Amino acid sequence: MKNTVGFVRRFAVTALMVVAALAVARYLWVYYMDAPWTRDGRVRADVVTVAPDVSGFVTEILVKDNQKVKRGDIIFRIDRARFALALQQAEAVVAGRQAVLEQADADLKRYRELTANVVSQQKQEQVVATQLQAKASYDQGVVEQAIAQLNLDRSEVHAPVNGSISNMDLRPGTYVSAGKGVLALVDSDSLHVDGYFEETKLSRIHVGDTVHIHLMGDSARLTGRVESIAAGIEDRDRAEGSNLLANVTPTFSWVRLAQRVPVRIALDTLPPGVLLVAGRTATVEILPKDGTPVATTK
Repeated sequence: MKNTVGFVRRFAVTALMVVAALAVARYLWVYYMDAPWTRDGRVRADVVTVAPDVSGFVTEILVKDNQKVKRGDIIFRIDRARFALALQQAEAVVAGRQAVLEQADADLKRYRELTANVVSQQKQEQVVATQLQAKASYDQGVVEQAIAQLNLDRSEVHAPVNGSISNMDLRPGTYVSAGKGVLALVDSDSLHVDGYFEETKLSRIHVGDTVHIHLMGDSARLTGRVESIAAGIEDRDRAEGSNLLANVTPTFSWVRLAQRVPVRIALDTLPPGVLLVAGRTATVEILPKDGTPVATTK
């Protein structure tokens, strides 16, 4: 009798352990296969390529690599002497053309006061044309002066956004060309997280859902909201053949890999001490509607 009770007890314990193991295995299977979470997350930010609007030699650099700047801060200056001389020249041209215009206006006023018996119609038309040409020339000079002033102003390159200078290799004396990027500026106002979720999990992700984020190597938990889901991804299995027909790569019918779709996540207020660097790896977990995490991941 004692042996029977011991056997039943051992069998019950073993059965409970098996049931618990099956429950845990089922939970883990559902979590890993269906729960909307991924370790394939990245911190992202817009990167602005800073380029001068005028060409010239760099005379002064007011920032350092990895320095934080605010919108409107001066990053570097280009030699201003040539642009200042061009502005003086444009101002002199405007002054000369203004004198010509004033003389033409005076002539036109006098001729309009004369009767047709004193001056011919042809002469009056010539005076009007002269005044119009003087006005057009003066307007052109004003525009050229404004352009010269703009070039002088643009010889100071300002930060277009708030952010941090990155990978700067600019030195005084370097000749920079208009429109050619010379350094990168990471826009701190655009920092967000992109989670790359398998397409099988998209049905459980909705705009506005609460998100928990764990950066690799950082114990702090960040929170955010699903901002948007990508509208499309590249079809790498299809190309265009030489005869313009679809060229579809053959695949094994029993092997189908789930595609990963980017989900943009807007961050809430960051905890103190958290360093967001564009490119950092993150684990992203979408919470259900009731706000309860599916599981704890780090």
